[in-house]
Amino acid sequence: MKVIPIKAQAGLIGFESAAAEYSEMELSLDELLIDKPSATWIGLAQGHSMELDGIFDGDILIVSRSETVKHMSVIVAVLNGVFCCKRLDIQQRALISAQRNAKPYYIRDGDEFAVEGVVTRSIRIHSPLTKQVGP
Repeated sequence: MKVIPIKAQAGLIGFESAAAEYSEMELSLDELLIDKPSATWIGLAQGHSMELDGIFDGDILIVSRSETVKHMSVIVAVLNGVFCCKRLDIQQRALISAQRNAKPYYIRDGDEFAVEGVVTRSIRIHSPLTKQVGP
């Protein structure tokens, strides 16, 4: 974000806001974080299995369906009816957690498995939202 210092006169008597000296340029988080909006969805990370990859419980995940899934991509998938976020070992057909001593899950015949997209960004929430998002 670019911030340009500008002297501003509000015409009010009293203490001037610290922000009165700055004018912010227009900023779109969509443009900054999302390459292809029509192929992008947002999820909420739950659990601790991806912490060594920098994804923590409560983080917002930006997931792209247009991104090519590569060996060891961080993906969101549905495995046997449950959403999960893991690294995908294409060669071994395995889901890898980013936790020490975690064993890979080898995708077996009979598993219902579908990649829902590649995680392109994660956003850490430092202060909880005051209102709930979603249903």
